[in-house]
Amino acid sequence: MADPVTAMLQTLDLTDTGARTSEDIFTGPSQWMPHGRVFGGQVLAQSIVAASRTLPDDRLIHSLHGYFLRPGDVALGVTLGVDRIHDGRSFSTRRVQTYQDGVPIMSLIASFQVEQDGVDHAVPMPEGVPEPESLPTVSDHLAGIQHPAAQFWTEARPFDIRYVEKPVYLPTGDTGERIAHQSVWLKSKAPLPDDPVIHRAAMAYASDYTILEPVLRRHGVAWSTPGLKMASLDHAMWWHRPARADEWLLYVGESPSAEGGRGLAHARIFRQDGTLVASVSQQGMLRVPGDAGRG
Repeated sequence: MADPVTAMLQTLDLTDTGARTSEDIFTGPSQWMPHGRVFGGQVLAQSIVAASRTLPDDRLIHSLHGYFLRPGDVALGVTLGVDRIHDGRSFSTRRVQTYQDGVPIMSLIASFQVEQDGVDHAVPMPEGVPEPESLPTVSDHLAGIQHPAAQFWTEARPFDIRYVEKPVYLPTGDTGERIAHQSVWLKSKAPLPDDPVIHRAAMAYASDYTILEPVLRRHGVAWSTPGLKMASLDHAMWWHRPARADEWLLYVGESPSAEGGRGLAHARIFRQDGTLVASVSQQGMLRVPGDAGRG
């Protein structure tokens, strides 16, 4: 079995079918996941790579807005159709539809821009956040737990994730204040190619890991809660400044609202030097069995 980072990069090594009708058509593999569904971050990253392949190298993605339409099957590859909606002097727009067996599983639109000078400001990174090397690994948190999901979280993910707060993999028994906020450090477990498209795609890939966890944290719900059902509904991301996904990034998230079986979360991504590099928003479906998580 390939190491997790190699496996991620293999999914991003798309095949250009050469089809040039109303769309450019690319194909790619799916990564194995223990629940049998395609990881949303994979499709986000593949969409970025596919769209970027239809553009000059000097136009990088700066935003995307997408909808997850139905679960994907890890046993099947994906087909991505890229519609070249617009090419202007500075900006380009692409629509990407991802299919399995001819059925769409995700639809997104993305915008790309030539690098330009302009006004510049950004919110600062939160103060007092522990350095990533001082925090436990996921393996440390889940040591001794014999479960396929625990093995996947510790071994099969291509990103090293360090939680500033205690993670929400397992019930904590904590009946204290529940805050819809969390911070994690993350970076790929191995160096990535010196390609800005790959680094932005990898950031999108990783952005789908923990984005909804502030919703769980606010309601005292763990990933391991029996009967818990969660799924990403839509995802938006904005890239502000360059960053490498193989260097530590601080992912700071919060959930302003949850209602009607949906939870909303916003997050910011900072380089270790404090520079704001990206912003993320996602809404997800959240179904908690019984009375778990009430309040």
